[in-house]
Amino acid sequence: MKIGELVKRHGVSVDTIRFYEKQQLLSPSARTEAGYRLYNEADSKRLGFILRAKSVGFSLQQIRELLQIEDNKAEWQCADVKDKVQQKMQDIEQQMAELQRFYQALQQLDDACCGGPLSATECSILAALEQGKPVQHEHHKDHTPC
Repeated sequence: MKIGELVKRHGVSVDTIRFYEKQQLLSPSARTEAGYRLYNEADSKRLGFILRAKSVGFSLQQIRELLQIEDNKAEWQCADVKDKVQQKMQDIEQQMAELQRFYQALQQLDDACCGGPLSATECSILAALEQGKPVQHEHHKDHTPC
């Protein structure tokens, strides 16, 4: 099949397929005399594998490692694959904790600002970011600086 058929089958762009080729995760099984890429069912299955691995959060490097295992299954153990999944889960847990810290810090900045019509020269958010000081929760209903 030509690249257009592969695109339709998997719902990706030509650029996506070429990107995976450039990353050496996928390669056409053959080329026509005119230089068109030709893919077979194994190539299509490999692209599906790549796309599913990406959809659950694996990076290109991690996908590359999983493909090495996929290509040489007899040389690996199921535990090796499970280790990759567990490591990815740990990475995601760390990212979630970091995002939670970001959210809490942003919440403090948001809570400290009156959000009123005053000039941004008096903005407590900008002051906290500029000075690196902890924000103070000070909602002012009058026109005093927040």
